[in-house]
Amino acid sequence: MESRINYTIVGIFVVLLLAGLIIFVYWLGKYGYKQEYDYYYVYMVESVAGLSSEASVKYRGVDVGIVEKMKLNPDNSEEVELLLKLRRGTPVKVDTTATLKSFGLTGLAFVELSGGRKDSPLVMRDDTVPVIPASLSAYARFDESLTILAEKLALALDKIDRLLSVQNLQNVDEILVEMKGLTRDVRVKLKGFQDFIDSSIAMEKGVVQAFVKVESAALNVERMAVRLEHDYADPDRNLASLVRQNLESFQQLLYELEVLAGDLQRTTRAIEASPGDLIFKRSRLRPGPGEEGYDKK
Repeated sequence: MESRINYTIVGIFVVLLLAGLIIFVYWLGKYGYKQEYDYYYVYMVESVAGLSSEASVKYRGVDVGIVEKMKLNPDNSEEVELLLKLRRGTPVKVDTTATLKSFGLTGLAFVELSGGRKDSPLVMRDDTVPVIPASLSAYARFDESLTILAEKLALALDKIDRLLSVQNLQNVDEILVEMKGLTRDVRVKLKGFQDFIDSSIAMEKGVVQAFVKVESAALNVERMAVRLEHDYADPDRNLASLVRQNLESFQQLLYELEVLAGDLQRTTRAIEASPGDLIFKRSRLRPGPGEEGYDKK
């Protein structure tokens, strides 16, 4: 006997089974596992090109949520307002910052949360949505540094251009010429100063010799006085001849003293008339008594 299958009943059964399966899956997805989220605002001052809604949010490289919304800040057009949707329990602390990063060379961007020391307190939540401070990305910092560097380089080039102007180069050339002449003059003055020192040494030697002669003459006068005393006591000695000899020696001494006084007087007058000759005069002093080349005239 052949079995008869009611296809209508089978069809109804299959439809009911599929409907029940769909209802079960919907219920399981909505009520079976319900993930709770927390929301945070981030205000970016740089371009968010490459970032889009549903972009991932990472905390030290771990996915913790997504970017729920992004728009310009209605209160400040220089900022981009991001609404982050983070899984509840994510340790967002008061020193946590948000930075914009990208996936390699693809240009796709995501938000990276960083910071948050272990001893830092968690962000307190109330009726308002907390704000996570934003920090500049590496690209933004590099761009800012490059801009500052370009400005400083332009300023340095402008100063170098003004420094190397034709007028300044001419001034430098004149300064070098004057320094060369000054060096030559200093060399000549040093030679004159050396001549002055040599002349001073020679004059000092002459003065010393003159004083030696004065001392010798004084000794002669003393000896003459002793002889006079002795001869006066001895009437047999030729007193007149002895006195004549001593007077001649004394006259020679007086003459040399007169010459020395004249030389010193001329030297003093020359110094008073031109004090600079003490350093810059190149002429040699006249030889004094007893020196080579001395002329009594």
